[in-house]
Amino acid sequence: MLFWIVAAALTAAVVLLIVPPLLRKPEGAAEERAAYDLEVYRDQLGELERDQGRGLISEAQAAAARAEIGRRMLAIADRGKGSAKDGAKGKAPAARAPRSAMALAALLAVLLPLGTLAVYGKLGRPELPAQPLASRNLDHERGGPPKNVLAAMDKLKAQLAETPDDPQGWAILGQAYAKMGRLPEAADALGKAVALAGDDLELLGSYGEVLISANGGTVPDEARKTFDRVLAKDPKEPRARFYAALARFQAGDTKDALERWSALLAESHADAPWVPIVRTQIAEAAKALNLDPAKVTPEPLPAQQQPPVAQNQGQNQGQGQAQGQTEGEDQQQMIRGMVDGLAARLEANPDDVDGWLRLSRSYGVMGESAKAIDAARKARERAPQRPDVLVAYASALLSAEPRSSKPGPMPEEAVASLRQALAAEPDNRDALWLLGLNAAGVGQTAEATDLWTRLLAQFKPEEPEYTLIRARLDSLKAGG
Repeated sequence: MLFWIVAAALTAAVVLLIVPPLLRKPEGAAEERAAYDLEVYRDQLGELERDQGRGLISEAQAAAARAEIGRRMLAIADRGKGSAKDGAKGKAPAARAPRSAMALAALLAVLLPLGTLAVYGKLGRPELPAQPLASRNLDHERGGPPKNVLAAMDKLKAQLAETPDDPQGWAILGQAYAKMGRLPEAADALGKAVALAGDDLELLGSYGEVLISANGGTVPDEARKTFDRVLAKDPKEPRARFYAALARFQAGDTKDALERWSALLAESHADAPWVPIVRTQIAEAAKALNLDPAKVTPEPLPAQQQPPVAQNQGQNQGQGQAQGQTEGEDQQQMIRGMVDGLAARLEANPDDVDGWLRLSRSYGVMGESAKAIDAARKARERAPQRPDVLVAYASALLSAEPRSSKPGPMPEEAVASLRQALAAEPDNRDALWLLGLNAAGVGQTAEATDLWTRLLAQFKPEEPEYTLIRARLDSLKAGG
């Protein structure tokens, strides 16, 4: 009897966690989360520059990565912009959820308890002891979304088949597909929502971003047209301006792209989250045109710190100024708190290999190399045969090395870890590339040639990585 009471309580708790968010429109941006994300993205831009300087990635790869980081930063900024506008006008978020969201919530509220009871009534045996971890099919357990969620999505698709003129329903379905990584289906659903909603700028922006993600970071013609539609309605919309310029840059119209990015930077406040990526893109375009980036990069407008709307309603001006002065300090404390929280959880659950890898990367972003190495070492101790863990440990060791303009031998421990990763996975791209760099740095041309030839075979001639590796091999043959 106790089992059924506990089971009913847990089921009710799950329903209460899942259903309420579907019945209301999200109110305001999660300022702390957005601030943390922006800080991480800025650090990623710096790390990207360091990797390019060390020759670990090509200029083309760096440009693609910058574009992706910029997309994410602009998405965060766009959400924050929407919240600020609502707060300035004194509007409260809509209390009512879209009809499709309410239908999905109702389906989940009914199907989840009934489905759980039906399945467990047939298959469950509470008297059995716990199943040993070694005998469980973890790959199956870590698979895609639960069947009941997929069933709810199928119900929504069936509803849309009957009422295909519901733009909110298509938007919800498209966003669900995007979160599942099913980008072509997400683009199709959002495209139908756009066709029905017309001039919904937020929906147009989401549709354009999904098209770019589905195209591997390259702006397709449909996405370019979508962002041009946004600019026709709101010429100052930063996300659309950035991607419209990126589309021109990728199409070879570098001069137009440079002019667009320069205008965006000149009209942006210095503390706008998209400023770093726009500066980087201006520098790339200037170099392509043989111009001095310093001479063509305009200065942005003065910084304009704005305290979170939801937290400042009813506060006086003095409180707002005080918050602005302490915002940077609070942001750093928040980031440190998140990292420390992850470290504490790992001390309590030290077998979480992926958690140690995340902690290592976080310490690396924060510049704490020793802690990054220690976290990566703990991951290696628990998964000594995983190639990605071995490569992560070697990368942490290499990141702690002092920078030098001259190639030289890598630390022996890093080389040994990379060789172990390559033995476990002979086609591991990171290990092939890094071991090739090490061999070339110590004059072992034959070994470097063999490693990079094996790596080259994994890319197509039209891919930028192929061009980079081909150039390195040609340089080896020429004695460079």
